[in-house]
Amino acid sequence: MVFDCGVWCAKYLLCIFNFIFFVLGTIIFGVGLWLAVDKHSLIALLKLVESERIEQFTQPQVIEQLAYVLLVIGAVMFFMSFLGYLGAMRESRCLLSTYGTFLILLLIAEITAGGLAAFYKDRVRAESKTFLQTTITSYSLGENVDATSLMWNQLMGNFGCCGITDYRDFEASPAWVNGKGNRTIPEACCILKDVAKLVPRDEDCTTNPSDSNSFYKKGCYEVFTEWLIGQRELIIGVIVVGIVHLVLIILAFALCKAFAKYNDMRL
Repeated sequence: MVFDCGVWCAKYLLCIFNFIFFVLGTIIFGVGLWLAVDKHSLIALLKLVESERIEQFTQPQVIEQLAYVLLVIGAVMFFMSFLGYLGAMRESRCLLSTYGTFLILLLIAEITAGGLAAFYKDRVRAESKTFLQTTITSYSLGENVDATSLMWNQLMGNFGCCGITDYRDFEASPAWVNGKGNRTIPEACCILKDVAKLVPRDEDCTTNPSDSNSFYKKGCYEVFTEWLIGQRELIIGVIVVGIVHLVLIILAFALCKAFAKYNDMRL
C-alpha cells in the first residue's frame, strides 16, 4: 500500500520505537528466566568479580526475587511492543487499536495514581509508611539476607538514616531480634567509613549508638522523601516517559485512521 510521506514516517517511527522496546523486553525476560532457572551460574559468575558491592547481590534469595521482577517487566514490555510493531508492519487496525487502548488504560492508571497521590497526600504518606513497615518485618543479617534486607542496607548506608522513623522499627523483625546478638542497631545505621562493606567508623556503634557515631534516631522515610522531591532529573525523566507514551498513543490511532482512509479509497 502506498502512503504519503506523513503516514510513512508515522508507521516506521512507531515500528522503531516498538522494535527497541521489543528487544529490551526480550532481553529482560530472558535474563529473568535464566535467573529463575539457573541462579547458581550467576552466583558463580559474580563471585569471580572482586567487588564488595557485587558480592551483596550473590545471595540466592536476592537473585530469585530479582528474577520474578524481571520476568514481569520483560513480559509486559514484550507483549505491548509486539502488538505495536506487528500492528504497524502489517497495517492492522485491529492490532493498532488494541495496542493504543492498552496504552490509554496504562496512561489513565498512571494519571489516576498520580492524582490520588496528590489529593490524598497525607493518606498516601500513612499507607506508604505502613507498606515500609511490612517490608522491615523481614529484615535480617548474615547468610539470611534477602532482597528486602539488601534494599534497606543500601538505603540506610547511602542516605545516612535508620529504619522508617528510627532504630526501634527493626524490633518488628523476628529475624533481626533473634540474630542481632548484642547489637542495638544494624551496621548500616552507623556513620560508615566504607559504605560498600558497611563498616562503621566507630566499632562500638552497633552496641552503643549515639548521635555522634550513628543515625539511629533519623528515620529513612523523611530523608528519602526530601531527596526524591529534590531530584530534578527524575522529574524530567518522568515527563519524558509521559511524552513518549502520549506520542505512541497518537501514532497508533493516527495510523488506524490513515489505514482506514486508504482502505476506503481502494474500494
